[in-house]
Amino acid sequence: MSMKLSVKHTVDQWFNKIAKNPALGRTVSILWLIVIGWTAFGWNLGNIGLIDETEPLFAEASRQMFVTGDWITPFFNGDTRFDKPALIYWCQAIAYAIIGVNEWAVRLPSAIAAFALVCLAFYTIQWYFAKQDELEQVSRPTRRYLTSFIAAALMALNPETIIWARTGVSDMLLTGCIASALLCFFLGYAGKGGSREWGVGGDEGAGGAGKAGGAGGAGGERITNAQSPMPHAPFPNKWYLAFYVLIAGAILTKGPVGIVLPGLIVAVFLLYVGKFREVLREMRLLVGVLIILGLSVPWYALVIWRNGWNYINAFFGYHNLERFTEVVNGHSAPWYFYFLVVLLGFAPYSVYLPLSIVRLKFWQRSHWRSLERFQQFGLFAWFWFASIFGFFSIAVTKLPSYVLPLMPAAAILVALLWSDFFQDTEARQTIPVSSSPTPPISPSFLRVSGWVNVVFLSVLATALFNITHILGTDPAISNFHELIQRTGLPVIAGVMWLVCAVLVAGLLLNRQWNQVLGINLIGFVAFLIFVLTPASFFIDRERQLPLRELSAVILEAKQPNEELIMLGFKKPSVVFYSHIHVNYLGLPQEAIEHIKNQAAKGLKPASVLLLAEQKKFLQMDLQPDDYKNLSTKGAYNLVRVPFKKKKSEKIDIS
Repeated sequence: MSMKLSVKHTVDQWFNKIAKNPALGRTVSILWLIVIGWTAFGWNLGNIGLIDETEPLFAEASRQMFVTGDWITPFFNGDTRFDKPALIYWCQAIAYAIIGVNEWAVRLPSAIAAFALVCLAFYTIQWYFAKQDELEQVSRPTRRYLTSFIAAALMALNPETIIWARTGVSDMLLTGCIASALLCFFLGYAGKGGSREWGVGGDEGAGGAGKAGGAGGAGGERITNAQSPMPHAPFPNKWYLAFYVLIAGAILTKGPVGIVLPGLIVAVFLLYVGKFREVLREMRLLVGVLIILGLSVPWYALVIWRNGWNYINAFFGYHNLERFTEVVNGHSAPWYFYFLVVLLGFAPYSVYLPLSIVRLKFWQRSHWRSLERFQQFGLFAWFWFASIFGFFSIAVTKLPSYVLPLMPAAAILVALLWSDFFQDTEARQTIPVSSSPTPPISPSFLRVSGWVNVVFLSVLATALFNITHILGTDPAISNFHELIQRTGLPVIAGVMWLVCAVLVAGLLLNRQWNQVLGINLIGFVAFLIFVLTPASFFIDRERQLPLRELSAVILEAKQPNEELIMLGFKKPSVVFYSHIHVNYLGLPQEAIEHIKNQAAKGLKPASVLLLAEQKKFLQMDLQPDDYKNLSTKGAYNLVRVPFKKKKSEKIDIS
């Protein structure tokens, strides 16, 4: 026990030193964010090829924008691509201009969006605890810094965020815009509470411990009152302004959902706390709507002007309305689908979400309405989480990426739960319980959640030991199960999580609650470094590398105007890497008929390139003199099929 208290006292002394030296505090915070951001988003970001099928669609559409200079209408493989609005294509095209057309540039916008979100969340949580310390007239740098450090780590180091932050599609950019907008809204909302008003510039200090010793918050300065309230200022404060700009960014990233989701969350929250009309007035809603429309509408007007009803029907009809009301592309799932997505996507910390939510007692409306605005941060995170979860649970089309925007709220909820264990030694006995937005955690509830954590890690370890019996087959990798077993990764992963389960159990038996979450975080980082990263290189080598190699062969072998046919599969990465138009055909007989038709036209050159899965190629039943084999890589054959002249002098294939 004395050793434990000594370590705790040393930690408190270290954080007190940081708090008293704002420059040191900022330096440590920046270094922590860089380490977290690089580990989660930057490390090996562009060292793995594009992953079929969705990522190359975005990458190639952006490349077409970059090459042609048409920044209005996205194109892929010669056809318009109306799936998503233009912001993600613009960002990738700008990255191409800066660092070249490569995998790093494709994924950089997603990684930057994720990192910026983590930084803003880090700032917001430090600001929140600085305000709480000021209210309670005490300095608690250990709680403030540790909670913000943990929240940043939880937000970055979870499977769902890492997957989409490392993938060059629009989902992470949308999440960055929506989640950052919500954080900016709360900073604007909380900064207007009580006697503290923000002027036209909306400038308030980042927060210190106030009367308790002026310990620096996120900005290292003490919170001060604005010189004079200006309730009739014509413009929203800077945080509300950022909220509107980010909403416009979300609309330009994925359409109406970019305003529907944050609008729903903010509206439900304000109605619950009874400040709907009051806050809408102070937000200068009309001005905000004009900002959103002014930033987002021009591109939509231009793309509709150029493409007319084709765009309206494809984007607003098919990709928005129908996705919500009907099953699109076969993406249906049962009602409990997102329970599983959150459980695994936010693993292993997801086991603490129920306790994090119940701890808030969000049903006690009178309690939450009586609090200062900034103290409603946990409640706001709950409405953020629940609104997105409920919205997409109602939607008929379901995909794991749809609930990505609730992951930051999940991280905030769990971090706030753990903040109760990061109390400073000197302040622990002096803080009145009544000043806290939430009551202390019941040890029995925490004990149950902890043992659920042990069970979850044990089940996860068992599943990884038997992963080859769980995973399906991959037609691109014929001996997939055997190859993955040879890597030894399932055993490494299983042992790793089993050790974590044992360590967590030991901490629970010794009642060392504050270290349990740390074991989960360390376990996930080890899993990312020693299992997920090698596994991604393995899958890339076996699944995607053959297509990249064949794309290089195509570039060398293709004759001018020679057609490239892809038979039996659709791999957009070939279009990106070869820069060649591809004609997709599904059935061998369809390919035979197409080649005959092309031969009959007397086209030059008198041949086509055929890229086919080996099994589909065999079904074409071509004779050895009917084609020339150019290359075989993995499960794919690349051949040239020449047109032959029959006695009638008509060009055909025999």
